Amino acid sequence: MKILVNNGAMTIAHSIWSPLRQPAFRGLWLCGTVFFIGSGMQTMAAAWLMIELTGSSFLAALVQTAVFLPMFLLALPAGVLADTTDRRRLISGALIAQVAACALLALLVLSGKGGAASVLFLVFVCGCCTAVLTPAWNSSVVDPVPREEWPQAITVISIGYNVARAVGPTLAGLLFARMGAGWVFAVTVLTTAVMWESIRRWPPRVHPPSRLPPERLWGGTLSGLRFAWHSRIILAQLVRVMAYSMAGSALWALLPVIAQRQLGTGAQGFGLLMGCMGTGAVAAGLVIGRLRTRFGLDAIVAVSCVAFSIVMLLAAWVRVHVLIYGAMAVGGAAWMAAMSTFNTATQASAPPWVRSRAVALHIVASLGAFAIGSAFWGAVSDIAGLSAALIAAGLLMAAGLLLARPFPLRMGASHEVTQGTPWDELFVEAEPSPEAGPVAVEVGYRIRPGEDRDFLDTISLMKAPRRRDGATFWRIYKDLGEPSRYVERFIVASWADYLHQRARATLADQTLEAELRVYLAPGESVHTSHYIAER
Repeated sequence: MKILVNNGAMTIAHSIWSPLRQPAFRGLWLCGTVFFIGSGMQTMAAAWLMIELTGSSFLAALVQTAVFLPMFLLALPAGVLADTTDRRRLISGALIAQVAACALLALLVLSGKGGAASVLFLVFVCGCCTAVLTPAWNSSVVDPVPREEWPQAITVISIGYNVARAVGPTLAGLLFARMGAGWVFAVTVLTTAVMWESIRRWPPRVHPPSRLPPERLWGGTLSGLRFAWHSRIILAQLVRVMAYSMAGSALWALLPVIAQRQLGTGAQGFGLLMGCMGTGAVAAGLVIGRLRTRFGLDAIVAVSCVAFSIVMLLAAWVRVHVLIYGAMAVGGAAWMAAMSTFNTATQASAPPWVRSRAVALHIVASLGAFAIGSAFWGAVSDIAGLSAALIAAGLLMAAGLLLARPFPLRMGASHEVTQGTPWDELFVEAEPSPEAGPVAVEVGYRIRPGEDRDFLDTISLMKAPRRRDGATFWRIYKDLGEPSRYVERFIVASWADYLHQRARATLADQTLEAELRVYLAPGESVHTSHYIAER
């Protein structure tokens, strides 16, 4: 740990490895890396087995879709469950189901009964299990780490993931060449069991008790979507990561085709290509924290877009092995730099009540786009050729730079994610049942004369946090009988949703409310009224 001076202010810069001093984080990280290695081995073996069974680049690319499409379908409901239920039981159940699917896949292939359809189906089942456990695991693995070290912890997790991308496919290529795909799938049974043991030994932190009624799956899903749509920070990150993943999926999905057709290599060569990308990613992970601090989020992502675009163009034209392997290392570094930046910014910009859902939405945006893009670019390769697909993807990746102006990236400050205590007590004669609603809330302000414009400019900033935290409607009204009086009116779906909305207000929201009180006429106070729908 060292102290830096920026513009006269001293800040503490934690070492990238400082989170590893926490035994629980260290154990979860190591076992998670083993799990990721097994996942990388399974993906590589399934993709190459598909090439051997069918010779179709579309079906080989479809393996990536089978791995990542479940993330698009299940990650957000899984994020709701992670925010509202026992994370240990959720993760353990998904891992047990994945052990069973991996074991069945290994038995079918070893016995010679595993065809293209059964391999794709069981890889899809494993992807579903991973999708269910990922939001809960991602949000719980950083629990033992102080919040100020979260960027370092997330970077370390990304390094572990990319070490797995380097080691997993390389090991799979060696094992595939000597013993066949079945034994590769058998190894994934063991790596999944290691992950299960880590959750048993270091279970996730229990959610703090709450007097509020628990959110249901559908309502919690809508809450997560509403939060992302009305949070400019989160929305910008989701749009940018979706565009990056959609274009970049071409290289990952077509790697087996590049190995076979461009380089003329076998399973070992394909594994080496993926290993080079993983190695580059690990190298980038060691320095990405310092680079982000020095150059900022947008600069890191811009350079990553340009670098990955150039790598795809080289892969389309060049057939020199050494150059391609070197380009893959650069591509892996660019991929890791951008994706870890998106992931860190997302987790650091979400308050605790919705953090697992923010992680899930990041997964939906990135891996959903990755899954759809993999199938799309595989089809383009079959129709127009490998080079045409890679060139088109490279140009699309470069065009993503145009998103920087409308969707700038930044990380949320501490006061923007720390929940505060509600300003006032609820004064209602008889509290409704949690399901009662809709609920209309009116907040009245009587302001000083001549300050209408400034007041309206300030109160308009309340729309985003009200809608973000649960309101389905928001508007500000002027009293025609008393021009100095304004009423803020918003509607929440139920009384339970209103109670949740009050509890979700952050310190930044409360600062904004304090600014509104400055405009009140002398002796006046804010008056809040609640109305419940009867018919």
